[in-house]
Amino acid sequence: MRTRVPLYSGLLPQLLPAQPPWPGEIHRSGGVTLNIRHTPGPEQAGFAVYLHGLGGSSTNFTDLAGLVGVRLPGMAIDLPGFGRSAPPGGFDYAPDSHAEVVATFLAGLGYGSVHLVGNSLGGVVALLIAARRPHLVRTLTLLAPAMPDLRMDPRRMSDPRVALTMLPLVGTWVRRMLIEVPPEEQIERMLRLCFADPSVVASARRAEAVAECVERIALTWAVTALRQSTQQLARSWLTPSSRSLWWVAAQVQAPALVVWGAADKLVTVRKAPRTAAALPRGRLLVLPRTGHLPQMEQPTSVARAMLGMIDAVDRAVW
Repeated sequence: MRTRVPLYSGLLPQLLPAQPPWPGEIHRSGGVTLNIRHTPGPEQAGFAVYLHGLGGSSTNFTDLAGLVGVRLPGMAIDLPGFGRSAPPGGFDYAPDSHAEVVATFLAGLGYGSVHLVGNSLGGVVALLIAARRPHLVRTLTLLAPAMPDLRMDPRRMSDPRVALTMLPLVGTWVRRMLIEVPPEEQIERMLRLCFADPSVVASARRAEAVAECVERIALTWAVTALRQSTQQLARSWLTPSSRSLWWVAAQVQAPALVVWGAADKLVTVRKAPRTAAALPRGRLLVLPRTGHLPQMEQPTSVARAMLGMIDAVDRAVW
């Protein structure tokens, strides 16, 4: 594994704390319907695709996509059952199934190979696409991907009831109880769990998150999507080594950047070196004082690393 990550040296746009989410639309491609948000950038410059994590949505990439837009247009996707993407009938929410839906959608768009970015669950989905549909992926950026992490880590338990949601008998009751918590409190708990320093989140971003939480509560599929995606991700961690996510990573031939927050409470940063080493062309960047959502907590650092990788690939030095 090579750990030196070249950083983009050009000028990036000024971050605006009140920048609203990029415009979204329901779009059908390859027989798949998803909600997407278009992010602007120069024409004929390649294309970036952003995949969010558990409980997240395409709005998680508002700031990062705005910065990367200095070089690349892009598209942030709501995974099936999240954001405004209704799940297809009979969808089982396994990472493999998320990956198949997104890959089919991308293939139908006809963009060719894209710069694929994924956070947490979205990182696992991106990893699966890169391994199984290599022609669709020009570069791969994994932001705290949800690689197997079965240790009992007390830092995850900012609210101990989170662990109870996984139990087969009481889980449904606990999930219902958590959903009944006021949206403002739900968002504050999420910020404490996912950010090293929740104070960096602008008030406009907090308000957007609360509004999105209210909208999500009204969606009939939301609870099932979160529960089953969480359970299916955990099951993927128990897959035999011959088919594990570590084995999948070893199949990826695309240039790959792994970015991890040193203060990640959800998936330990101890998995970061192994993740980057498993990728044949992987490099690692660990960000200090950063949690599980580096694209939201440190968007400028992530943008410089991602664009630095793309420049290095274009120069054939990655």
